Amino acid sequence: MTRRRSSGAPPGRPAAALIWGRFKRHFWGVLLRQRQIVPKVEALVAALPTVNVAAAAVAASGIAVIVLVRRFQPHWPAFLIAVVLASLAATLLGLPVETIGTRFGGLPQALPAPKLPTLFLDKLIAVLPAALSFALLGAIESLLSAVVADSMTGRRHRSNAELLAQGIANIGSALFGGICVTGTIARTATNVRAGARGPVAGMLHAVFLLLFMLVAAPLASYIPLAALAAVLAVVAWNMAEKHAFVTLVRASRGDAIVLLVTFLLVVFRDLTEGILVGFSLGALLFLHRMALSVEVDSLRPVVEEDVPDMANGNGRPPYDPKLATDPDIAVYRISGAFFFGAAAGVAAALDRIGEHPKAYVIDVSAVPVIDSTAAATIEGFVRKARRQSASVYVSGARPAVRRVLLTHGVRPPHARFRTKLTEALDAARRNIKGSGELAPPDSA
Repeated sequence: MTRRRSSGAPPGRPAAALIWGRFKRHFWGVLLRQRQIVPKVEALVAALPTVNVAAAAVAASGIAVIVLVRRFQPHWPAFLIAVVLASLAATLLGLPVETIGTRFGGLPQALPAPKLPTLFLDKLIAVLPAALSFALLGAIESLLSAVVADSMTGRRHRSNAELLAQGIANIGSALFGGICVTGTIARTATNVRAGARGPVAGMLHAVFLLLFMLVAAPLASYIPLAALAAVLAVVAWNMAEKHAFVTLVRASRGDAIVLLVTFLLVVFRDLTEGILVGFSLGALLFLHRMALSVEVDSLRPVVEEDVPDMANGNGRPPYDPKLATDPDIAVYRISGAFFFGAAAGVAAALDRIGEHPKAYVIDVSAVPVIDSTAAATIEGFVRKARRQSASVYVSGARPAVRRVLLTHGVRPPHARFRTKLTEALDAARRNIKGSGELAPPDSA
């Protein structure tokens, strides 16, 4: 669990909301204490007489410097240049703006001693929703940053290593009283554009920050908060990803609903609620799409792909035309992830079978995963087939799929497994010919 530095905010207040509130206050220099978005807009209008012209000028100039440096010298540290110039201007000209020193008393020049936070059950319950939201958001942001870095460098990241390292870093940060950490697109992309290609760049970045805190912390007292607000404004604008927003809205109705609901909840309600609701809607949308992807196809008539016969020595017998017109065997293929969301549809498709053949072959070679509900659906179909004195063969089941089916009663003598579809068809045909009607099921 991570702890935030004291900032005068109520416990559990999302860090992003605090950043947004400080950005508006320090960018314009207004006195604002409202927290909800609609009252904030009203308070901004009412607070216009308190605008600090000097703070607004410093912030606007900082944005202009960042944009111009990135435009003409993209490899230069635009943020650092803007902050240094704003600090020099505020100090030399004596501008009436708040700085880190006047607002917070400067930065510490040493790391605090590590210690475990005081934990109580009521506190754990209170911060659990926010902790889950930050964990999800941090994981998504870090992996997204890694994907962006991959596209820029041509390399491939390791997702498990990325998330494990982030978890360890968050534990270490909390022990020193720090806030939660995550990979960020803005600094990752800037680092790559500057020539970084490996993890050493990130390590050096951390070392430089430590040296800056130990050596140059007194200088940070002269940094205007308006300059930091300008940096936040540029970072927020770059992270908005306006083109991606429009693309997702146009992509599909489901994606648009998830995006807009999450966006509106974050803006008008709370970051934690927005992330949790958006994640839940995304999971439901995923399950719905997976359920729609499952198909049940009738393979009657069955026609195998024509490949060279015994002439080339592969041992395959010549194509048997009876395979396509066998009235005693019904073959059905299930494809896609077979889980509870698709079980009802598959059961309905199997129940619509009008004919009563002497044998059924269910091909599950295209089923990567199956859950208990889906296995119970197959078991119910097997019982129905037995009441009709028909045998059932399951072909192409992967080890994991076969294990779940066996656990739920889809096993000999009621159902028999074969590795390939052709093997299941041959076994069903032999079984039918052996008795003229239906031979007793074998135990294979």
